[in-house]
Amino acid sequence: MKRILTHFVMLSVVLLGAVGCTCSNKKVEKQTTEKVMIEPVYDINTSLGTIRVKLYSKTPKHCANFEKLAAEGYYDGLLFHRVINGFMIQGGDPLTRDTTRVAEYGSGGPDYTVPAEFVSEYRHLKGALAAARRGDFVNPTRASSGSQFYIVQDENTCAQLDGQYTVFGQTIEGFEVIDAIANVETNYRDLPLVPVYILSVKKVESQPQESADTTAVADTL
Repeated sequence: MKRILTHFVMLSVVLLGAVGCTCSNKKVEKQTTEKVMIEPVYDINTSLGTIRVKLYSKTPKHCANFEKLAAEGYYDGLLFHRVINGFMIQGGDPLTRDTTRVAEYGSGGPDYTVPAEFVSEYRHLKGALAAARRGDFVNPTRASSGSQFYIVQDENTCAQLDGQYTVFGQTIEGFEVIDAIANVETNYRDLPLVPVYILSVKKVESQPQESADTTAVADTL
């Protein structure tokens, strides 16, 4: 327990309808077209298995950024460089491609951050996909890392992160893979002794991004 609490403190520093209308005696017909946003689904393929996640529609900046990086192959070949059993698994640092820069793992990313998008209904449940960031002292707006993310393994120890780190997705398949990664042996830096790779991040093509729903509403006096 002491080790988990210690790592928790470290994380805060390192983690980067139908409506009636009675207007007249005439019959009123109304058509409404409603766009239905589909939350995209991605497979995070790792050397220990696949974690399937959906991205939340109410965090559009984080969703768009993750999709862009995935499409570019940005995550391919990166490591889960910070793994804490009973807490979370973290990856997405491009520096992890270079084994001579181990001391810098956790500090890399693109040359930008993503503005925080805190949504109260998106919480640190098991399998939650959230953005890492730098600590409050140097990052008072709590902007997210441009690429680093973590996936919650234990919602009990991560619950206190709600409202502090942007949760922008949720695991829908592959919870056992999260546990498998979290259970690997690590060194004093929480780096797995046997590397755990992100092989690729691929969009799961299934349905169109939006659909039209046309409804006729009739009201009479």
